[in-house]
Amino acid sequence: MNAIGIDLGATNIKAVAVTANGDTLSQTNVGFEEKKMGWADKVRGLIQEIQTQSEPKWRIEGSRGLGVDAAIGVSAPGLPAANRRCIAHMPSRLQGLEGFDWTDFLGARQPVPVLNDAQAALMGECWKGAARGFQNVIMLTLGTGVGGAAMVDGRLLRGRLGRAGHLGHICLNPHGTPDVTGAPGSLENAIGNCTISTRSHGRFDSTHDLVAGYRAGDRDARSIWLKSVRELACAIISFINILDPEAIIIIGGIARSGDALFKPLQEYVDGMEWRPTGERTKILPAQLGEYAGAYGAARTALV
Repeated sequence: MNAIGIDLGATNIKAVAVTANGDTLSQTNVGFEEKKMGWADKVRGLIQEIQTQSEPKWRIEGSRGLGVDAAIGVSAPGLPAANRRCIAHMPSRLQGLEGFDWTDFLGARQPVPVLNDAQAALMGECWKGAARGFQNVIMLTLGTGVGGAAMVDGRLLRGRLGRAGHLGHICLNPHGTPDVTGAPGSLENAIGNCTISTRSHGRFDSTHDLVAGYRAGDRDARSIWLKSVRELACAIISFINILDPEAIIIIGGIARSGDALFKPLQEYVDGMEWRPTGERTKILPAQLGEYAGAYGAARTALV
């Protein structure tokens, strides 16, 4: 059986079509207008287009029905419902997403599993990316905010309400400013692009600009950036002590900072990580980039 993985973002939809072995048939990235739930019709149109154009055969039955040979999975921000048919909690973006049943909407012959976007990205990296072969692995998504996911003994960590893995909202400073979840001094506040103006006292508008200043030898940029990276390292060694992973996979726009991120981060972790056997936890950049969530959604649909 082939599979289609859909990753619904704030303004873009990434889609992949794959074989059961993980061979890629197609990749698509399209934008949409959030108003009037434009994302929903865009997803359905994408799936129909993939089934029409891809090889091997996809069968389409009716204007809404999807091919009997296709497994479909969806990745989206928010907390998935217990039955994994929809996102149960996503209050601030993508109006209409909460409670939206993808199986019913797509007229699919088999259930369409729905995952949190960070969890889907980890599943994708475990299947085809940097986390292949690992049974215990953590993902951190570093971008506007900071998200995360964890695989423990080969199983995705979900928790009672689906909150498990929201690693960006741990408290690093109990006296710090609360983040969007109410956590004071969180990892998200420490390194997320959403706080860059505050952290730099208005001097930098984006992490990209901050890192450019750091590379150019700007003293203020160096101080601000390395403080954030050290706080990230403190969070990582805490995650290591709690979950004992083989690797930390880092993805997102900030991860594209390359050595400006990974070199000082590794140095900080080297000075703090507890290594009772002398073995250090790997810190690795993700390999699938913006399509990680789509691959994870496709993989989940095949299982």
